[in-house]
Amino acid sequence: MLTVDFTRFPLAPGDRVLDLGCGAGRHAFECYRRGARVVALDRNGEEIREVAQWFAAMREAGEAPAGATATAMEGDALALPFPDESFDVVIISEVMEHIPDDKGVLAEMTRVLKPGGRIAVTVPRYGPEKVCWALSDAYHEVEGGHIRIYRADELLAKIRGAGLTPYGTHHAHALHSPYWWLKCAFGVDNDKALPVQAYHKLLVWDIMKKPLATRVAERALNPVLGKSFVAYATKPHLPGVPGAPEDTEVTEAATR
Repeated sequence: MLTVDFTRFPLAPGDRVLDLGCGAGRHAFECYRRGARVVALDRNGEEIREVAQWFAAMREAGEAPAGATATAMEGDALALPFPDESFDVVIISEVMEHIPDDKGVLAEMTRVLKPGGRIAVTVPRYGPEKVCWALSDAYHEVEGGHIRIYRADELLAKIRGAGLTPYGTHHAHALHSPYWWLKCAFGVDNDKALPVQAYHKLLVWDIMKKPLATRVAERALNPVLGKSFVAYATKPHLPGVPGAPEDTEVTEAATR
């Protein structure tokens, strides 16, 4: 299940990609399949070992095209172990809401991104996330849990403050918002509640079968109930660089 929309966030074979806070690796795997040279980085060593195993399995199965590479490594988002301007693309999905120094993370991502490079940032959307916090303290008051809820305009302002130029936004995963409301209402660790079990079966069916009905429903509901807010931005070229294209500022973003 991808949160980044690669039709709005183009990726070319050979692009060097950093999936920062990669977790289980869903975006890193997709970039690898598309022919990128991927580095998946996370502070969780257990997850990184699993991601490395999946990379090896994909390589063995021939799922990645010739020239694509994939590396999984432990690392600190506030002290990335890469030189300046190392990557064409940086993805950080559902991570910044966990980190106290989110401006520091944005600064590090901007540092390692090449001029003209692209960045995708996804965070829980303000409205659905507020409902989760209201229903359950256990949802967010855990070690490593969510420490803030972003409004869209706040996140875009921080992206601009890091020296990046937003060019597009959207919402994703509307069908997942009710699931998390049910989890919060019945207990985030209570997977035996019948409404939670029933809705989870629906989501699994949707992910595995991709039926037209749920695809259409989610597209229609995303502007209203989308669980994630997604922002795309570029790193401007230095002024006066010959041939540098003009960067286009995003003109509108939802603030729900």
